[in-house]
Amino acid sequence: MVLYDSLSRSKQKLPSPPGPIRMYVCGPTVYQRIHVGNARPYVVFSWLKRWLEHRGYDVTLVENVTDVNDKIYEAAVKQGIGSEELAAAATQWYFDDTDDLGLGRPDHEPLASETIPEIVALIEELIGRGLAYESQGDVYFRVAAYPDYGQLSGAKLEDMVAQEPSDLKEDQRDFALWKATKPNEDTSWPSPWGLGRPGWHIECSAMAEKLLGPVFELHGGGMDLRFPHHENELAQSRGAGREFAQLWAHNGMLELAEEKMSKSLGNIVSLRDVLDTYGREAILVLFLGAHYRSPVEYSDEAMESARTQAEDFRTAFRVVERSGDAPSWDEFAAALDDDFNTPLALSILHAWRSAGELALLERGLDIFGLSLEVAGEAPAKVAVLAEQRLEARAQRDFARADELRGQIERLGWEVQDVGDGFRLIPKSSSLRQEL
Repeated sequence: MVLYDSLSRSKQKLPSPPGPIRMYVCGPTVYQRIHVGNARPYVVFSWLKRWLEHRGYDVTLVENVTDVNDKIYEAAVKQGIGSEELAAAATQWYFDDTDDLGLGRPDHEPLASETIPEIVALIEELIGRGLAYESQGDVYFRVAAYPDYGQLSGAKLEDMVAQEPSDLKEDQRDFALWKATKPNEDTSWPSPWGLGRPGWHIECSAMAEKLLGPVFELHGGGMDLRFPHHENELAQSRGAGREFAQLWAHNGMLELAEEKMSKSLGNIVSLRDVLDTYGREAILVLFLGAHYRSPVEYSDEAMESARTQAEDFRTAFRVVERSGDAPSWDEFAAALDDDFNTPLALSILHAWRSAGELALLERGLDIFGLSLEVAGEAPAKVAVLAEQRLEARAQRDFARADELRGQIERLGWEVQDVGDGFRLIPKSSSLRQEL
């Protein structure tokens, strides 16, 4: 299997099964309900884990929760509650909403607040290497002292501006590893530099190493994290002598009217609202329709189309199997093995549905957390009527056959003629609840 690596800007081959494949994916900063765009990396890398496991890999997926962050303090002050209370509530919302996507949980979901000793130790190591310095209780990473800075994102030192302007910095391009407690911040931890809390970027370096070790196979996240977050992670960890992630995979953003969906822009639609309106299967089909590295357009029209496709898959038992060529499982596997090409895989799923290849369809849908509706067995009364209709057709009494069809339909079933026999399937109105 090959995946596109953002660092080398080329497709890279994964090690042969069983690997291992250890993946670290940046999760949300928890201060409100996540929007549907936040769900994309959760879905994409959950799918990738499922596919790799299907291919025989030993996979460990870590997705963090950032529960210590400037945005949490700011939101808590506005709401008049404690930052820990807000972060705990928003973390539970995140777990509840992503649970309802039906893809299971990552193997580990570490909290930044539970990784403080490892963060402090890593910062001390960077100071010892001359790559970081203390300034009035803050600690900053010396960007200019790390010669490979910018290799992931393409950022050039001479063009960079301050990520967070501060008079405490030696160089405005430097970024914070540790921040001294400010008046509006109600949580802090002891450190060699006084009470404070970690910067955003160092949290992920420490959490990844704690759970996956100093080197692991894949780091994932949204394209918007490539700079500065992932660039800074890479600089910190490699500056401290770790190889860190060998491959970097970034998913495209969800767009609303051609504008990135983000909390800062205020153009968000919560995952909870989309789940309640369209159902989890529609969200999954929407994401399937775009390559993971490409943007996805979100609109009511796109969601309605995705919901219709999801319904078609779920009720595929209604399609009569027909002769003719249909794609093979090997073609489906080849699509996913080539940089996880889900749009091509989706087209193959549709081809299997059209051909009535239900065994292949069910196997393929399962990779993405989708499933088929089970038709069930018709009641004996309905089966008797269908047999009588078959006899009437054999005797060319088509008026009687039509009358019997009507009786079958009034009982909530449809009869399909298949070769010399028939199939009984429930009518749409008798299917299980809507998406």
